[in-house]
Amino acid sequence: MTVSNDLMELKEDKILEKYAAAEALISGFDHTPRIAAKREPDVVRERSPGLGTRRRFRSTTPGLVTRSTARPEGVQLAERVLESDDDALTTPLQASVLRALRRSLSVAQVMSDQYGEQTGLSDLKRANLAGTLDASQKDRFQQLLSASALISLHVFANMMDFLLSGIAADTEESEIQCGEVEEILLDNDQLALHGALWELDQEIASASIDTDAQLVSLIMSYCEQLMEKVTLRAEGVELLQAFSDARYRVEADNFEITGFTPAARARSTTLAMAFKKPEEVVGNHIAKYQAMKLAKMLMAYDFDRKLNPFAELGGFIFTFMGDGKPGTGKTTLIQMMAGLINDYCANAGYVFRYQNLSTDSIDSYQGKSAQNAKSFIRNVTDPNVIGFGTIDDIDQLAGKRGDRQSSAGQLEITAVLMESFAGANTVVRGNCTFGMFSNYPENVDDALRQRAGARFLVDGPQTREDYIDILYLLMGKNHSIPVGDHDLFEAQVIQKAVAASYESHARPKEDALIKVFEKVSGGIGDLDTIAKIGAYLKAIQEADERFTGRAIKNITDAVKVRAMDFELPDEWMENPDLFLLKNYETKKNMIADLAQPITVDMVIQEINRYADSEFRYADKSDEVAIDNAVRDMQRMEEAKRRYMEQSRT
Repeated sequence: MTVSNDLMELKEDKILEKYAAAEALISGFDHTPRIAAKREPDVVRERSPGLGTRRRFRSTTPGLVTRSTARPEGVQLAERVLESDDDALTTPLQASVLRALRRSLSVAQVMSDQYGEQTGLSDLKRANLAGTLDASQKDRFQQLLSASALISLHVFANMMDFLLSGIAADTEESEIQCGEVEEILLDNDQLALHGALWELDQEIASASIDTDAQLVSLIMSYCEQLMEKVTLRAEGVELLQAFSDARYRVEADNFEITGFTPAARARSTTLAMAFKKPEEVVGNHIAKYQAMKLAKMLMAYDFDRKLNPFAELGGFIFTFMGDGKPGTGKTTLIQMMAGLINDYCANAGYVFRYQNLSTDSIDSYQGKSAQNAKSFIRNVTDPNVIGFGTIDDIDQLAGKRGDRQSSAGQLEITAVLMESFAGANTVVRGNCTFGMFSNYPENVDDALRQRAGARFLVDGPQTREDYIDILYLLMGKNHSIPVGDHDLFEAQVIQKAVAASYESHARPKEDALIKVFEKVSGGIGDLDTIAKIGAYLKAIQEADERFTGRAIKNITDAVKVRAMDFELPDEWMENPDLFLLKNYETKKNMIADLAQPITVDMVIQEINRYADSEFRYADKSDEVAIDNAVRDMQRMEEAKRRYMEQSRT
């Protein structure tokens, strides 16, 4: 993989110069905690013979009584790491952790120096030391120091997580999570690193670590949480623009710094899944067709530009929802799509990562469910891999706001998914897609459901031919029963089936939407202009207030997908040189040449497809709510009757 030209290299000699300072930090320094509380048992050791261990004097001087009286504690992180197990000798994993600490601290300090030179912070530091700093520059000086502290913390945590991820891949999974990260100090970059290392030392000391693998897991958990909190602090800070807009590279470690984006090492997941071929998926024509197209779209992602031409041209599906009755083929669709992407990636030499967010992610510990969901999102959106994330039975996993049956953990997951799929910080690079699947989509929170850019109706086999095909497929080969008067799998020829499926949406299917469609078309005639189509959309909104601007965006995105209604040729997937390994601009032009113009029929069909699904969900949701209310009333009536009988006796 070639390196993009816009990467600036951090010189190795500059990094090596920082080793001595980094080693001094790891060996030991004193730090007085200002935000976090000490987590070790509060045992004070005698520093030397003859010195007592009485409580520290507490000042009663007015104004000083509110200051922290915490004792500066010696932070000896190297010693703490070596004490993490009972082995008298340093283990290879412990040595790797210490080397990663030294390397990460050195790179963080080099990056801080680089930022200082770019922004003039270095000059202000020198003026401050000389006592010549102008009063008018003091505010900017402090703001630049805080920005530099944020950069140092993020680069340290980012590189530490990156280096340890390679170690974690070779160890047995032994997850252990850190507590809440609190000691984030932004006075300057040096104090910021002191606070981070002090808290990491506290985490290791207070955790029950039995193995080196647990030590690595704990440090990675700490780094991920530190990155997350620093990124939130960095939002809206204009002085960080110079850092956020640039890209840096540490050549020796193959490590890239792209603003506040984590640079997790690209690792494939081992898939223990029974893949399905497209011909083994009977029915579900539109869903199958779009899944096959999306699998090829993902492969157009450019690892140098960190962008997919489909995401720029329009037509890329970042999130989709597949809904249907139990047994209609949602799991089969997942198996087919994952199998296609896996095979394409293996052929092209790309890293493929598949992950499913399951009910195991719901935790009774406050905040842990959100942490699990964020980890899922982070793993799938890693810009160094092709990702496919699924959320099966999302109605059980993500809580519906206002529903008393939803647990705190379910609501945490809902909040994370909403922010990740269409939040202010959501970046669609085109390297991954998320599929939400449910038998009961009406139980999914309305706002979360509307974040699904595409709708896959998974309705299973529908026609006589579909049922013959699926029977033949599932019967296997161990029989001699004749097929009879039927052309096997002729009905599954995808182009014919999809064309018929799309045409069926020229008119709505749900009764409530049919009334709206007939009223509008009867009043203004055929919907053949943007003004008439807009009037139809307004009429839908008047019938269902949940049909908002987000719905219009999802519809127009679906129309753009239809404009890209072509499959990338199989030869492009089989021979990477024909397409996959070409540069970004070439791939973009090749895709643009295949696009077709948008037609009125496409727009009407996509409006009806989307609105049908919303009316279907809304009607079911309302009916479920009414049924539940009726059952509650019946129970209360029965309880009242029994109570009255007992009172009389």
